[in-house]
Amino acid sequence: MAIALGYAAPAFAADIVAPEEPVVEAAPAGSGWTFTVAPYVWMSSMSGDVKYGQRQAHFDSDFSKLLSNLDFAAMGTVEAKYDRFSIFSDLLYMKLSADGSSPKGRLDVAVGTEILQWTPAVAYSVVQTSRGNLDVLAGARLWSIETSFEAQAGDRGLDREHTATWVDAVVGVKGQYSLTDSVFLSGWAMAGGGASDFNWDVLGSIGYKFNDRFSATAGYRAQGIDYEKGSFVYDQVLQGPVIGGIIKF
Repeated sequence: MAIALGYAAPAFAADIVAPEEPVVEAAPAGSGWTFTVAPYVWMSSMSGDVKYGQRQAHFDSDFSKLLSNLDFAAMGTVEAKYDRFSIFSDLLYMKLSADGSSPKGRLDVAVGTEILQWTPAVAYSVVQTSRGNLDVLAGARLWSIETSFEAQAGDRGLDREHTATWVDAVVGVKGQYSLTDSVFLSGWAMAGGGASDFNWDVLGSIGYKFNDRFSATAGYRAQGIDYEKGSFVYDQVLQGPVIGGIIKF
């Protein structure tokens, strides 16, 4: 019996496995900051009223005049994103021209408009999945508008110019949703006011992702502004197709 016990003890000891140290899994490393640059061209027409002093003109240009209305444009958005937080900026400069008429049709009026617009904002993703994101945003919109009037009544001509600069607060939403690995929808909707009575901005587009860095988009954008100060009134709607590219870093 003693011999049996003596041989059994080592066998039993061999079956005992030392407890393993608990494995602590490291939290997945964050992706850090990502940056997006998106140059675009907005082929915009304009419609509405412009008034300066006693001079007033109404415009209602159609799609057939899109290219003739747009004299020059430089536009783009930049976004820096970390997790759910992002800093967003949209900058555009447009030089537009259109023909119109005075309220009673007595004068033929040509109006040129130069628009410098900058919209910085901060955003937070309230929805963020592998398919896309929905962000709420808040920021400001700087407007600088230079308007020139050229009115003609028979042999008489009249030229006037006026520049106005102001800042509005804006809030809104923006987002993106992937339909497939390559095709996605994106857009934004913003509204605000302050120095102006009201301004709004809506964009919708469809995009194609070539790879992780480069994409192309095409869509439609419409924007309205109702501003009045002193004898200057600028009540316009700008709208038209948008094409652009996206570069991610």
